[in-house]
Amino acid sequence: MKKTIITLIISLIIISLGAQSQDTLQDITLKEIWSEYKFYPRSVRGIKSLRNGKEYTMIKKGSIIVYDYKNGDSITTLVNKIDLITEDKKDTIKKITSFSMNKSENMFLFPTKTEMVYRRSSKSDFYVWDSKAKNLKQLSTGGKQSLAEFSPDGSKIAFVRDNNIFVVEIETWQERRITNDGKINSIINGTCDWVYEEEFGFTKGFQWSPDGRKIAFYRFDESKVREYTLEFYGELYPKLKTYKYPKAGEDNSIVEIYVYNIDNGYTTKMDIGAETDQYIPRIKWTKDPEVLAIQRLNRLQNHLDILLADANTGDSHIMYSEDNEYYIDITDDLTFLADNEHFIITSEKDGYNHIYLYNVDGNLTKQLTKGNWDVTTVYGWDERTKTVYYQSAESSPMNRDIYKVNIKGKKTLISQSEGTNRASFSDNYRYYINNYSNITTPPVYSVNNANGKTERILEDNKALRNMLKKYNISTPEFFTISSPEIMLPDSTEVELNAFKILPYNFDPDRKYPVLLSIYGGPGSQEVTNSWGGFNYMWYQMLAENGIIIVSVDNRGTGARGESFKKMTYLELGKYETLDYIETAKYLMELPYVNKERIGIFGWSYGGFMSSNALFQGADYFSAAIAVAPVTNWRYYDNIYTERFMRTPQENPEGYDNNSPINHVSKLKGKYLLIHGDADDNVHPQNSMDLFSALVKENKEFDFMLYPNKNHGIYGGNTRYHLFNKMTNFLYSNLKN
Repeated sequence: MKKTIITLIISLIIISLGAQSQDTLQDITLKEIWSEYKFYPRSVRGIKSLRNGKEYTMIKKGSIIVYDYKNGDSITTLVNKIDLITEDKKDTIKKITSFSMNKSENMFLFPTKTEMVYRRSSKSDFYVWDSKAKNLKQLSTGGKQSLAEFSPDGSKIAFVRDNNIFVVEIETWQERRITNDGKINSIINGTCDWVYEEEFGFTKGFQWSPDGRKIAFYRFDESKVREYTLEFYGELYPKLKTYKYPKAGEDNSIVEIYVYNIDNGYTTKMDIGAETDQYIPRIKWTKDPEVLAIQRLNRLQNHLDILLADANTGDSHIMYSEDNEYYIDITDDLTFLADNEHFIITSEKDGYNHIYLYNVDGNLTKQLTKGNWDVTTVYGWDERTKTVYYQSAESSPMNRDIYKVNIKGKKTLISQSEGTNRASFSDNYRYYINNYSNITTPPVYSVNNANGKTERILEDNKALRNMLKKYNISTPEFFTISSPEIMLPDSTEVELNAFKILPYNFDPDRKYPVLLSIYGGPGSQEVTNSWGGFNYMWYQMLAENGIIIVSVDNRGTGARGESFKKMTYLELGKYETLDYIETAKYLMELPYVNKERIGIFGWSYGGFMSSNALFQGADYFSAAIAVAPVTNWRYYDNIYTERFMRTPQENPEGYDNNSPINHVSKLKGKYLLIHGDADDNVHPQNSMDLFSALVKENKEFDFMLYPNKNHGIYGGNTRYHLFNKMTNFLYSNLKN
């Protein structure tokens, strides 16, 4: 009897302690997420492979340290921050945030006082550090520079300033201007106009030849491109920023490619054809320093030519051509082999994105990968082993794995953990640094050998993982949504991938509101087996407060083949809206969902879609938040929009039928519209014209405009204020 009583007491204590432990778990707060950035995962910075392929660099405490890939030993301090002071003691680099090296790895370029121009472009005061002479010198005193880069032989540095290209001879520090006609909002040399930067994803519009004796460069004539003006507030009179922004159906820059000869000072124009209404999305030197490869894409973006141009004469011929029924995605996957007779390229020509080996006559040698899955990234070609290293979604569209395939097509899985793996290989491809995460695991950085074996962990975010154990965190659940209404063009019914986050104290007998969080743009993905960052913590906070979070990847999203991705062609918004309505119908049938309280949230393309869902799906959605939305594709840039829609002149119905502006009369629910008034990407014009349409229909809505903020709406207290605004809106309009 006594033993029984003791056992009972112990059991009660255990139960009490368990309850107490549960009670002491913390709730997530917005301040922790967006003001304190408490849940920010640690990363590793400044990782670059040295040329020997055995060692790599990392930035540690502001200095550059060299480590051994295999054993992790610290070999040497390559650059010590305390040494970085000019001879006259006037300038110093207090903290290294990024750097580049010359080929000999004894000279370094450091950007300082960096100013952002657009999303990917910036200008800085660059400094050059000579580690042998222990000398720090400013690259140029004529104004801030962009895109500074050593020549392959390390004797020169090229950079762009005020839309012109300059070259500095390191031995004499003489500065030479190699273009002279650069002019703001007119002529650009060596870098890109706004739309190329945004939609083709690069800013460096020049390339050194392999021998360092020539520079190939872009020249943009944007004089006929129409302008857009943004206002910046805070002073007596607003400051105006006017730049060139070609909207759908409007004139583009005229692009030309030139090659400058360092030895004789001559500049030669490359023959890219007589057509000027076209795109040149990439240039790349072949292994021959006299031959430049130029990619040429027609305005509809469904025909690609790769030209080989003689750098001395400008004469060119077509090496490779490809046509697509829809459009061709431009990548950096083109690789020339050392024999200069073959190249590797990726293509969706068999319905999925795969790797192909061609000879320079344009004849297919071998398709190296094949299957009903997409290659998502090509990491590089190892000439020694004749092997391509790549990332793919073979195991699942939600996963990313690392593979290698040899010249005969033999494929080997390298990565060992299910989730999302991203690799950075050493110069000799014998090691790689893997960035791994899954939906419940923050990033883990490890050093792996070429067979995938983990040599050691660089950063496992253990501190963050332990901290998260103190909070009321719910485990996300993957699931799929199917409906006879969700089909591909060939009438094949498909399932949509989704995840949900239930409240940590979920009660199946309750009725919960739901927030559907989406993006939905062509080729994008929201439902992946990867760590979700700050929005993920916001979702967890909302779930703690009784709102179920659901995300779904609609038709048109990526990693599921060409048919799934490109079925939204010419009709952006149509099938995505139908898929969200089908998702809402699915949710309404769940016994624990309050079908009168289903909301939807999206940013940018997601704002376009959340607006469409609320307006066109008025019987299914009770509230929506749209941040920086496109409201009419006629207002957006031509490269992105025409890739999926063709021009408004060719496809007026496609533009108008799914424009939220044309569906405002159907609005029944609560609507919160948010925009940054200095958004150079999705102009505030989109929201302003939507206001007019809503007012005309006498529709009530909430609105927030953030002065001087761009498409990301951040800086200062802005993100905290923004998410507080959205959270309060959801609590007011979704919670029971």
